[in-house]
Amino acid sequence: MSTAQAPLLSVDKLTIRLPEGFDRKNAIEDISYDLSAGEILCVVGESGSGKSMTANAIMGLLPGYLKPTGNGIRYRGKNLLTLPEEEKRNLRGRDIAMIFQEPLSALNPLMTVGEQIDEVMLVHGIEDASARSARVLELMEYVGLPDPSTMRHSYPFRLSGGQRQRVVIAMALALEPSILIADEPTTALDVTTQAQILELIKRIQRAKGMGVIFVTHDFGVVADIADRVIVMEKGLVVEQGSADQVLNHPRHPYTQRLIAAVPHRGTERKEGSSTQTGDPAPLLELRNLNKTYRSKEGLFSKPRIVPAVQNISLTLRRGQTLGVVGESGSGKSTLGRLIMKLLDNDGGQILYQGKDIAPLSQSAFRPMRKKIQMIFQDPFASLNPRQTIGRILTDGPLANGVDKATARGRAEQLLARVGLDKSAYVRYPHEFSGGQRQRIGIARALMLDPDILIADESVSALDVSVQEQVLRLLREIQEQLKLGMIFITHDLRIAAQICDQIAVMRQGEVVEMGPPSQIFDAPQHEYTQRLIAAIPGKEWHPEHVIQNLHEESR
Repeated sequence: MSTAQAPLLSVDKLTIRLPEGFDRKNAIEDISYDLSAGEILCVVGESGSGKSMTANAIMGLLPGYLKPTGNGIRYRGKNLLTLPEEEKRNLRGRDIAMIFQEPLSALNPLMTVGEQIDEVMLVHGIEDASARSARVLELMEYVGLPDPSTMRHSYPFRLSGGQRQRVVIAMALALEPSILIADEPTTALDVTTQAQILELIKRIQRAKGMGVIFVTHDFGVVADIADRVIVMEKGLVVEQGSADQVLNHPRHPYTQRLIAAVPHRGTERKEGSSTQTGDPAPLLELRNLNKTYRSKEGLFSKPRIVPAVQNISLTLRRGQTLGVVGESGSGKSTLGRLIMKLLDNDGGQILYQGKDIAPLSQSAFRPMRKKIQMIFQDPFASLNPRQTIGRILTDGPLANGVDKATARGRAEQLLARVGLDKSAYVRYPHEFSGGQRQRIGIARALMLDPDILIADESVSALDVSVQEQVLRLLREIQEQLKLGMIFITHDLRIAAQICDQIAVMRQGEVVEMGPPSQIFDAPQHEYTQRLIAAIPGKEWHPEHVIQNLHEESR
């Protein structure tokens, strides 16, 4: 990359004003940066920092009530802010393309993936159907999709998350753009799938010489792919520089705080740190638990049989946190639902305080349900948008015979415990951030004084600093109340922060189990080794950066 070349893209003092009533005046303010050909520029920040807003402004995808101002966004001499809409449309996809965060919402559920890749070329004037068809197969093979000639006829819902993301990348590459904007494209993916997508983007960028703007909140991803980094906070660029400078010698306090919140080896939970009561009897014991999914047999198809949980035996004691780690499809969420009796098992035992609850009917189990509660992955989807937080929190206790005044008092007490104001009681879910909604989910799970908490991917979609706060909150609550907790996640780094023991699941089986130190430092199974090898930024050590900052401040 020659420094003498003019930038491929220049953003010059870009400002986007927010309507009245928002928590700040501008979504982004006086943002300036350049992107060169062959460069990967990472834009980092928490939710609400304005990083995605900047990307949407470049693409011309802002809603009508948001009007960007400033000196301009210049692409090869053209100011994208003043271009007529028709010219913007011609540039969009052909010269500047975007990979969206959630591929399922970016894909049309009524069209096959092949038709959707084909459509990108059709709307940009490529009328030769046979050329488009050949290009679809070429692109699908290029991004690593299996059996393109068959998969092109599949609908998005039949593909895995990683495969859908590859389809979206194929669509973005269809016309060989010179700029690729990737907006959190790996946030919800397993570490191994994430590693594959990151490697794919790097390979494409090197082969095509594209400029890439990669929007993320994951510093591990930044360490793996960035040439330069921009750090944003509340609509402002607070720091920018080379990847080495920002990651290893951060100057701004906000960047330093974000790096300090990144899960790292120095904050692993130590062996024997759980506050157990000394009661040797297990709180929960699983013995040879099994669950198999079977699809119905069709006229021309055989039934599909998927062994989701196979002969799993685990023990959870009071005050202990047991991590269950694995990729999508490993069976870890099915395991959580079996313990909650949201699914019926096909064999084995679930012993809660010595009693087998597996064969109980729903009515027989109902009085015990309050003792096993779940914190769900998506707090927004699991909170009723039409109910106030007070109603959401008190419904369970009221259904269990608690009077209204007592239930309200308990709700307000728990809202304070999870760091929310008492006024949250009368507000609605949409009025809270993702991290706050997750805190509400934790409060709801605690309303019935459970013995066991099952946290199912409860921090996977949160910003690194919010994630760190929620993990600390879970650890404090678990130790204060001496709960047993099952922590389900696809991220080994996060599991190490909170878990006493980690069970690694693959295709329904526990392939390895041990304390975090053993799993990280001496993994026995090749699958565990592969998971650890796929962790983003594994060669970057934020604990050393934090230590150096502490020494410099003395």
